Parts: sequence; C-alpha cells; structure tokens
Amino acid sequence: MPRMSAPVFVDTNVLIYARDRGEPAKQPRASEWLKHLWHERAGRTSVQVLSEYYVNVTRKLDPGLSREEAWDDVNALLAWRPQVIDSALLQRAREIEQRYRLSWWDSLVVAAAQRQGCALLLSEDFQDGAVYGDVTIRSPFTLSLGEDAAAYVAARSVAPARRPRGRPKGSTPRTRA
Repeated sequence: MPRMSAPVFVDTNVLIYARDRGEPAKQPRASEWLKHLWHERAGRTSVQVLSEYYVNVTRKLDPGLSREEAWDDVNALLAWRPQVIDSALLQRAREIEQRYRLSWWDSLVVAAAQRQGCALLLSEDFQDGAVYGDVTIRSPFTLSLGEDAAAYVAARSVAPARRPRGRPKGSTPRTRA
C-alpha cells in the first residue's frame, strides 16, 4: 500500500459510517480508510466534524453509541489536531460559500480542509471529484484505498489555463505628461 504523503481531511459521514452497523457495505470501507490514515498519520478533521460526529452517533445512529464510547472516539481523534473554528476559518468559509454556493456547514468543512493543507477531503456528502480551490472531494467508497494524496497536490499546482489579471510583471504604469 503506498504511503500517504499529504494530509487527508475526513468528514463526519466517514467517521459515522465506520461505527454504523446498519451500513454493512460501507462500514468496513470507512473503517479501512480510518485505519489507514491512522497508520500513515495523515488524517485531519475539524472541531465542527467532531461535534457533528458526537451528536449523530449518540442521538441518531441506531443502535447508537453510549456517550462514553462516542467521547472516547472524539478524544482519540484529537490527535489529528482538529481545525478550530476561529475568525480566519469563518472568513474563509464565507468566501467559499459565496464563490461555490455551498451550504454554510459544507463551506466550513472545505475551509477547514484548506486551512490544514489537505489536498483530499473524504466525504460522501459532496460531489465525488468536485474541486474547491486546492481541495478535491473524493468518496471513500470510490477512491482506491491508499491512493497517494500527493497526486492531488501535484495536479493542483499546474499553471492556470488563463492569464493572470493585472499588469504583466516588469511593466511600469503609464504616466501622463
């Protein structure tokens, strides 16, 4: 299995599927991804995602987890250095919301992935393959386990197809005589 060389952001639904016995097709795949990301030390997430996870697995999952089990999961995931919600994240999320017309909550997730330098965001809640800035969304159920996230970083660093705006480098502004 190739080594992940870039961080990968994990959305709430992937964490939930890893614990959801009611999803026999998705649970093992989500669990494999989490195990792989732990092994590679490549997993990233956010405080928002951990909060959503805790609420969903204790209140909505059937059968749900006890609060103690859910907290143990959240506590372990703190090792992934979850992105906190601060003013910079809120500003970035607002830019994403306006530019891509995403929901506020999805904008916060994408902003958190961007702030953590993640090239990949594993989620089933977005369109598979969608790109938001330097972050590519991939479903953990279609992406091959262990695909090197660095390939997405390299793909995003290709020069833009259109010319940059503004004055060309080295040009001087015209002055009126």
